[in-house]
Amino acid sequence: MTVLGVGVDLVHVPGFAAQLAQPGTRFADAFTPGERADAAERADPDASLAARWAAKEAVVKAWSAALYGSPPVMPEGVHRRIEVVADAWGRPAVRLLGDVAAAAASSLGVGSADLTWHLSLSHDADYATAYVTLTT
Repeated sequence: MTVLGVGVDLVHVPGFAAQLAQPGTRFADAFTPGERADAAERADPDASLAARWAAKEAVVKAWSAALYGSPPVMPEGVHRRIEVVADAWGRPAVRLLGDVAAAAASSLGVGSADLTWHLSLSHDADYATAYVTLTT
């Protein structure tokens, strides 16, 4: 296994929740229907969405770190094509959708099946965080 990049992000949950509540927010299309449904089932949906936003940002940072010294390659609307999914036991994982999956693999010179996005999420009190390690 080779580590290509790491990314971490921290989100202030109350501030994020206030932004989510704003009409026309930039976050309106950032989450997939699956992410919204999963968050709605959690005890604190705002914290859950904040952690997922942190994960999307951490993915972008890990991808960018893997491209250090090269121009960034981020398709328009990248966040809505980075999905946080969970297995039957609630363990999170990253799934890249459509052109983002292809762009990530192409920019790194590998096949999309060769990339692994390791994800850890946490939220406590007013903060949510995500840590991503990108490996081949």
